[in-house]
Amino acid sequence: MKRLATTLVLLATLVSAPAVAQTDCQPGTYAAPDGDFVVLVPLPSIPAPGLRYLFRDGRRGATSDAGAPLACGTGKVSVQGRTWKPIAFRETPTTFDSVGSKISGVLIEPPGAADAKRPLVVMVHGSERTSPIGGVYGYAMAAQGVSVFVYDKRGTGASEGEYTQNFELLAADAAQALDQARSMTTGRVGRAGFFGGSQGGWVAPRAATLTKADFVAVGFGLVASPIEEDREQLVSEVRAAGRGDDAVQLVNRLSAATSKLLLSNFAAGYDELDAVRRDMAGKQWTATIAGEHSGAILRMSNDELRRVGRARFDNLELIWDYDALAALKKLDTPLLWVLAGEDREAPIETTRGALLGLAKDGKPVDVYLFPETDHGMFEYRTNADGSRSGTRITDGYLKLLGDWIKGTAHGPYGRAEHLTKSVTPR
Repeated sequence: MKRLATTLVLLATLVSAPAVAQTDCQPGTYAAPDGDFVVLVPLPSIPAPGLRYLFRDGRRGATSDAGAPLACGTGKVSVQGRTWKPIAFRETPTTFDSVGSKISGVLIEPPGAADAKRPLVVMVHGSERTSPIGGVYGYAMAAQGVSVFVYDKRGTGASEGEYTQNFELLAADAAQALDQARSMTTGRVGRAGFFGGSQGGWVAPRAATLTKADFVAVGFGLVASPIEEDREQLVSEVRAAGRGDDAVQLVNRLSAATSKLLLSNFAAGYDELDAVRRDMAGKQWTATIAGEHSGAILRMSNDELRRVGRARFDNLELIWDYDALAALKKLDTPLLWVLAGEDREAPIETTRGALLGLAKDGKPVDVYLFPETDHGMFEYRTNADGSRSGTRITDGYLKLLGDWIKGTAHGPYGRAEHLTKSVTPR
């Protein structure tokens, strides 16, 4: 699953913000007396000395932006004239072995005396190749009183192995990560489980079937296979463009043809693809459809697909027909699933229906939906050409994750709609 969030332009401002950019800020997490916080971290995409900032309410941007909503001083930041002080996390680097590779991770613990009831969460990443170690999300969880374990996906950062999107292998790594985190926090944590965002929504539930997990939380993930994701994206695109049922039927046929190619290692499916091409000929709207992969396959020749199709589209060991629902049916641990109501990257219709079905069958599933949000739980503005530009992470999302993992989720959380009864992690 592509990470739309990494491509969005995020410019959040406040009326009371300083008029000039802040260039002397120091990395760290700073807390207000009432528990609010802001995380400041360096990112390659932000020229030094600027830092990425992320507030608990989802405002996000760069300290070097004119009008950044904070002022920096020595060992502190000021927000709306109030001083926020740094949180002194305990950070412990480690490595662990998983399926023939040494994986690099860091345990982040909130300050204060050991608390045998404090929850522990392992952050299971999405499809990105960037390191979550030192990123904003781990600190945003730890700032809410949760012990957090972050690790580099195999083949990325300081971890060995080859980068892959094989959910079974990634789930084995995540299960080992939880075992390692538990061994490092003996006597200092209670509940322990997983959070997975985007592609992590496929990996985290599977990992919870491989080791003891007390909860699983998922943000903007799918209860659908990658093939189903592609089809739903295509349908979402043609519906957004105002096309009718004929267009929907065509893109469904396209997805069926490309899935046959993928599942056969590009040995079969060409007759079906050619038939769709003929029926799409002359229809201008077909030039812009994308899906997850079908649009690109459509616009390649059969000779190209036979020669390099597998190398281009199937080189990361993705399980195209992965049965995400089967993993969830095996779980009896509390599950939180947070949906982005207008998710173009991971359309929610199939996922929402599957989750509500699990809840109806008695599974401990807690489902929240944030309206008018796209993948990554980003609010957005719609541009003249129909594309979207992100503005911020929607208010309430980060607090919901922290509260639910701590077993204290009672809401409200921004504009979130609670679609099922509340489930408390045990």
